[in-house]
Amino acid sequence: MATEAQNDNVRYEPDEEPPLPITIGAGLQAAALIVTPIVLTVVIVSRIAEQPDDFLTWGVFAALIISGITTILQVVRAGRIGSGYVLIMGTSAAFIAICVAALQNAGPATMASLIIVSSLVQFLLAARLSLLRRIFTPTVAGTVIMLIAATVITILFDSFRDVPEGTDSIAAPVTVIVTMITVAALLLRGPASIRLWSPMIGIGIGCIVGLPWGLYDYQSVIDADWIGLPFSSWPGIDVTPGTEFWALLPAFIIVTIVGAIETIGDGVAIQRVSRRKPSATDYRVVQGALNTDGVGNLLSGLLATLPNTTYSTSISLAEVTGVAAKRVGIAIGIVFIIVAFFPKIAAVIIAIPTPVAAAYILVLIALLFIQGMKIVVNDGIDHRKAFIVGVAFWIGIGFQNQWIFPDQLGDGFLGILLGNGMTSGAIVAILAMLFIEITSPRRKRLRLALNDEALPQLTDFLKSFASSSGWDEAGQNRIALVGEETLASIQAEDAEDERSKQLIVAAHLDGKQIELEFVAAYEGENIEDQLSYLGETPDITDDREVSFRLLRHYASSVRHQKYHGVDIVTVNVDPTN
Repeated sequence: MATEAQNDNVRYEPDEEPPLPITIGAGLQAAALIVTPIVLTVVIVSRIAEQPDDFLTWGVFAALIISGITTILQVVRAGRIGSGYVLIMGTSAAFIAICVAALQNAGPATMASLIIVSSLVQFLLAARLSLLRRIFTPTVAGTVIMLIAATVITILFDSFRDVPEGTDSIAAPVTVIVTMITVAALLLRGPASIRLWSPMIGIGIGCIVGLPWGLYDYQSVIDADWIGLPFSSWPGIDVTPGTEFWALLPAFIIVTIVGAIETIGDGVAIQRVSRRKPSATDYRVVQGALNTDGVGNLLSGLLATLPNTTYSTSISLAEVTGVAAKRVGIAIGIVFIIVAFFPKIAAVIIAIPTPVAAAYILVLIALLFIQGMKIVVNDGIDHRKAFIVGVAFWIGIGFQNQWIFPDQLGDGFLGILLGNGMTSGAIVAILAMLFIEITSPRRKRLRLALNDEALPQLTDFLKSFASSSGWDEAGQNRIALVGEETLASIQAEDAEDERSKQLIVAAHLDGKQIELEFVAAYEGENIEDQLSYLGETPDITDDREVSFRLLRHYASSVRHQKYHGVDIVTVNVDPTN
């Protein structure tokens, strides 16, 4: 619980207003960096699924419009929609594999319906984020992210050979290798100011190398209109879903959940890099980001284009530039919307050769795989988690490559459902986690009113639980003191809130420690912040500070998660100092 150093790299916090030239410059830089992956993801899916040019043109137009609207919405924060931070939105690479499957098996209209239905899951996750924190554990999330990378990678390898008929056989390998070497060299050895631009530089060089073989279709750029509205290309929505819809829906829901997990991570990280003074994570910001994700995916379904999500590049940009002002986020969104109405600009990106685009996305997918590994490792590996990750991953790979009972599954509902490695692997991981949760010792709970009688009830409950867990009298007194100071902090926060009268306390033995959860419905300051901001001097200027100091001394860790309407304080206590 040590105090973090102030982040002096932040030049402009979210609520500050940088000069107009800085706002425009930072907005244009970020938009130029992000617009390429937004367009390329749509291009890759459309080409792999062999969709007509009209669908590609419409998909790019709709994706840019939605990315612009949702980026602005993230910043503006209307009610519970929006984070209030610069979280840039764009098409999600995690959906590549299942959107290709939907387009190939059922068509654009069914894909649109699948995206609409699965988008509702994000609103549910945002509303019930505090309740679902034990279901979507880091072990499950990391495993699914690795499986997403593994399922997409085979599609990308096939795309390396996607060149016009009659092209020299050496063209594709050369352009792929040059693109990847350029991106890798800049990422590994390039200065920080250049590193963010490495994908665009790599793509540019790949396109130049491919020119002698006619891989870059510059004629399509010349023929493209400067201004255009491709509304007539909208493929519609399937309102009479068939077998393919129901077979693919679980995969869309699971990937939507994974996208939500990524957004949760981005929502946490953007708070860390956007403020000079460190503070505990406000999960109401995360809930707002998730709701915006839901709006973006709902719009993506209605307009029949790829779903979108927050881009982790937002965090890198804020760190490098030090500019986290909301005005910049609004400028980025406006640029996306403007570009959507200029087909000539989009055509420059659409004309990028498929092998070059696939090489670029391969780098992103490889980093996504490592991100999944980091999530699993950072959560700690024991024999149970190792079993879940290993078995779920390889079962997913087996089904994806049709190595497991392909003849028995066939081409029906089960074949489509389990034939996606991400879906089958996720099912295995979730079932294993549910088995562990069901067979674990049950948490003991106490519900009490936040009044003068709460302390005696809490003390009896905690001492009884500690005694049954084998703690001696000193340990029982220690946990009772921690409970008393936590309750005092909560009551002080809740003193002026007439709505919040109930508190639920859950106790759980975790090894030698006892984990306590205090769940209350109120709005107030973050207790974790109060602990972090305490000075080392012995002067006491506030009665509440006494409770904070005692809590910091006797508890081994304190975590305070604030959600809309619900606050959860998690305290870990050792039996001895």
